[in-house]
Amino acid sequence: SRLAVALARAWVTGPRLLLLDEPTASLDPSSVDAIERIVREIRTEGTRILMTTHNLGQATRLADDVVFIDAGRVCEHAPVQRFFARPASQAARLYIQGELPWRMAF
Repeated sequence: SRLAVALARAWVTGPRLLLLDEPTASLDPSSVDAIERIVREIRTEGTRILMTTHNLGQATRLADDVVFIDAGRVCEHAPVQRFFARPASQAARLYIQGELPWRMAF
């Protein structure tokens, strides 16, 4: 895929930090798996990765830390295990449970 090639090109330059904005959005499951494998490999080589995702499973699989943003504000920053086990903010708890406040208004 184009994304895999783009990641490989970025990786070759030996960056200390790689920024990824929803890298697997709209991809089929096998492509998601391929991209996640590349991201993990890049990480094991010592590159820090800052990535946005709405995919909770992906965050669990790839993240060390989670920065949860709600309505444009940082609500929480925590290690991934603590974030998913004991979210400190009500907004994060609702998001993890799938209870989105804007949905409840309808």
